Amino acid sequence: QVRLVESGGQLVQAGGSLRLSCEVSGRAFTKYAMGWFRQAPGKDRDFVAVLGWSEGRTDYADSVKGRFTISGDNAKNTVHLQMNSLKPEDTAVYYCVAGGTSSRYSYEYDYWGQGTQVTVSS
Repeated sequence: QVRLVESGGQLVQAGGSLRLSCEVSGRAFTKYAMGWFRQAPGKDRDFVAVLGWSEGRTDYADSVKGRFTISGDNAKNTVHLQMNSLKPEDTAVYYCVAGGTSSRYSYEYDYWGQGTQVTVSS
């Protein structure tokens, strides 16, 4: 069983930076595509970024491209999401996900973390 635990969410001012982390246990995370989704109050869960190890690629939502970077730390079995130039519209619960293929669709992911709250004040 794969377990994902997110950390790093907090309140930050617009223009600031945060780094979210997702610790993976149960299996080496390089076996999966690892990604991040987010959900703002009253809205759908949206794709943010994905790191596909087997494909050697990353993908980002247009809304975060150029501001967010997804990366992996093999030694610590951890995936990070570096978020810069944060905007109030980035406020959401951020979920770490793992699946068999890198995708922008939430149904493609088998494993989900509990989420970490990111709040960006204006």
